[in-house]
Amino acid sequence: MLSDFYKETEKSKIWRVDDINQIGKFLFSFDKKTVYNFWTDYEKLTPEQKQIFDKEFPAMAELK
Repeated sequence: MLSDFYKETEKSKIWRVDDINQIGKFLFSFDKKTVYNFWTDYEKLTPEQKQIFDKEFPAMAELK
C-alpha cells in the first residue's frame, strides 16, 4: 500500500511516496503518475530526470 505523494521541500521537483508495507524501497515520481523505485529504475530515467534526481538526492545518487 502506497502513501500519499509528498515533497521533501516546497522547491522539490520530485514527489516522494512510501510503501507502507515494505522497508527499504525509495519510491519517487516526477508527475504523480509513474512511480519509480530508485534501486531498480534509476538507470531507466532520462538524462534530464537523472539530473533532477541527482540534484535533489545527491546521497542516493552516489550509490549508483
